[in-house]
Amino acid sequence: MLVDSHCHLDFPELQRDFPGVLARAHAAGVETMLAIGTKLSKFPGVRAIAEANASVFCTVGIHPHEAANEQAAVDSLLALADHPKVVGLGETGLDYFYEKSPRAPQIENFRAHMRAAKASGLPLVIHTRDADADTGDLLDWAARELPGVTGVLHCFTSSLELAQKAIRLGYFISISGIVTFKNAEDLRATVRALPLERLLVETDSPYLAPIPKRGKPCEPSYVLHTAQFVADLKGVSLADLGRATSDNFYKLFARAKRPGAVAA
Repeated sequence: MLVDSHCHLDFPELQRDFPGVLARAHAAGVETMLAIGTKLSKFPGVRAIAEANASVFCTVGIHPHEAANEQAAVDSLLALADHPKVVGLGETGLDYFYEKSPRAPQIENFRAHMRAAKASGLPLVIHTRDADADTGDLLDWAARELPGVTGVLHCFTSSLELAQKAIRLGYFISISGIVTFKNAEDLRATVRALPLERLLVETDSPYLAPIPKRGKPCEPSYVLHTAQFVADLKGVSLADLGRATSDNFYKLFARAKRPGAVAA
C-alpha cells in the first residue's frame, strides 16, 4: 500500500472527476491521501473533502505564494487545526523562485506556522524553492526556540546539504514525480544518499505528473510510478518502499490513522 503525502484534491483539475480520482487511487494501492491547505480562505473546502472520505486527511496553512494576501496568526491556525481530520500545518515555507509574495511576509508566516506546530504538536508541511539558506536558518531557529517541531520538506528539489540538515533536525523528505524527469540527476543522487526511513512519496497533484504520465494532469494514483522509480533508485522492492514510506507517513502525521484503525 502507498500514501500520497501531498496532493491538492480541492483544485479544479481533480474535482472535475473526483469519484474517478479516488477510485483510480485506491485501485493503484493508494490507501491514504493528504489534501493540502494553501489558503485559509479556501480551507473549508479542503476540510470538507477530508470529512467526506475515510482515506483522506488534510492540513491547514498558507502557501508562501499567498503570504502577501493572507497573514498567519497562530491562534487562527490552532483553531482550524482543532479537528480530527487535520493532521498537519501548511503548506508553509519560502519560495524565492517565483517570489509571488515578498520575502518578509513569507518568513513571518513560516515562523507563525512553526509556533503553531509547537503549540499543537502537529507537523509542518514545508515548501522550499531557491531558498536553501533562509530555510536552513529557520529550521535552526525552530530547533533552538521551539524544540520538538518537526515536519516534511515536500516536493524536495533542494541541495543534499539542506536535506541532511533537515534530517538531523528530525524532518522527513518527500519525493515527487520530478525525480523521474530527465534533468533531475542531482535529485536522484540526493535520493540515493538519503536514508529510506526518512523518505515519503507524493504527487503534488494536479502538478508534476511523473514519467510515463508527463503532459497529463497529475492525480494521486500516479504516486505508484514515483514510488517504483524511487524503489529502483534505492535498490529495494516496490513493496518494501511502499511499506517504509507509509510507515514514515504515519509516524510523522500521528493523528492520521491507517485504514481499519480510524475508529480505534
